[in-house]
Amino acid sequence: MTLENLGWDGRREEQFAPFRADGLEPGRVALEHTHIYRVVTPSEDVLARVAGRLRHEAASRKDFPAVGDWVALKSGSSGPTIHAVLPRTSQFLRKVAGRRAEEQVVAANVDTVFLVTGLDGDFNVRRIERYLILVWESGAQPMVVLNKADLADDLDRRIAETARVAAGTPVLVTSTKSGAGLDALSEHLEPGRTFAFLGSSGVGKSSIINRLAGHDLLKISEVRESDSRGRHTTSYRQLVVLPGGALVIDTPGMREIQLWDVDEGISEVFQDIAALAPGCRFRDCQHRTEPGCAVRAAIDAGELDAGRLENYLKLQDERRSLEARVDERALQEAKRLGKIQSKAIKRMQKDRGR
Repeated sequence: MTLENLGWDGRREEQFAPFRADGLEPGRVALEHTHIYRVVTPSEDVLARVAGRLRHEAASRKDFPAVGDWVALKSGSSGPTIHAVLPRTSQFLRKVAGRRAEEQVVAANVDTVFLVTGLDGDFNVRRIERYLILVWESGAQPMVVLNKADLADDLDRRIAETARVAAGTPVLVTSTKSGAGLDALSEHLEPGRTFAFLGSSGVGKSSIINRLAGHDLLKISEVRESDSRGRHTTSYRQLVVLPGGALVIDTPGMREIQLWDVDEGISEVFQDIAALAPGCRFRDCQHRTEPGCAVRAAIDAGELDAGRLENYLKLQDERRSLEARVDERALQEAKRLGKIQSKAIKRMQKDRGR
C-alpha cells in the first residue's frame, strides 16, 4: 500500500512538507473508535490517539480527525499520536443528534457519494432531498442509487419521482439480490479516489460494497418486514480498499439527518423554487401566505409538487432555528471566557498589591 494508493497527490505532499521536516509521517484515518483511531500508513496500520496540543486547540468536534482525513503522525514510547489534520477537500457536516447545537464530521476527503435508498417500503423522496443537500454542501459529487429494484412495485414511477428531486444528479438502479446495475455502478469507481455510501439502515449499503468487493467484506443483517427498516449492522464509519483500488467509506444508517450550515446545499437542490422566486410580488416572499407568490402559483398550476415546497419550508425553519441556537451558544461561550479573563485580571491585580 502506497500513499498514492490511498489518494495522496502533489497538493497533499506540499501541505505536508512542514510536518515531514519535523519528522512526522502521513497517514489516513480508516476507522474511528472512542478516543482512538486506526490510521493506514504505507508500512502498516496503527492505532493512534490525538496529541494533547491538538486536543487542547480544537474549538469543536469538527477539528478532531474523522474517517477519510489525512493526518500527521508522530511515533512515541506510548504509541503513535496524531498532531495535525491536513486541510479537507470535502467534509460531510451534520448536526449531532439531540438538542446540542454542535456539528459532526461524518466523513472527509470524499470525491463522490452514493446516496443509497431502498425501493421497498422505506422509499422516501423527501429523505433523498435531505441527503442531496448534505452532499452538495460537503463539496463532493452526489449520485443517487435506488437499490432493491427486485422489490419495487412500480419501478418506472419511483425512478421518475427520484429524477424530479435529483435536479440533474445521476440516478442508478441496482439490486444486490440479482446483481442488476452493479456493473454500471462499478464503472464509476476509480483507483485512488474515495467514495462514500450514505443512507438509512437497511437500504443495502454494506451489501453493495460486499458485491463490489467480491466477498463478505462487511457484516450485514436482515431488515424488518413490517417497515423495511434495518438494524444498525454498521456501527461505525470505516474506509476500505476495493480490489480494483477504489477507496470506499461505509457509514452507519442515520436515524436523524439534522443538517448544519446548508445554505449552498439548499440552493443547489431546490433550484426550481429559486428560479420561480423572482416572479413573486414581494422580494422577501417566504412562499407561505403572501399574495402574488409565484411559487404557490406554480403549485396551483401543477408545475411544482406541493410536498417539495413543504419540505423546502421545513428545512428553512430548521436552518433558522439552528442559527439561533448557535448564536446562543456563542454568547454563552463569550460570557464564560469573559468570566475567566475577569478572574485572571483580579488575580494579577491582587498579586501586584501584595
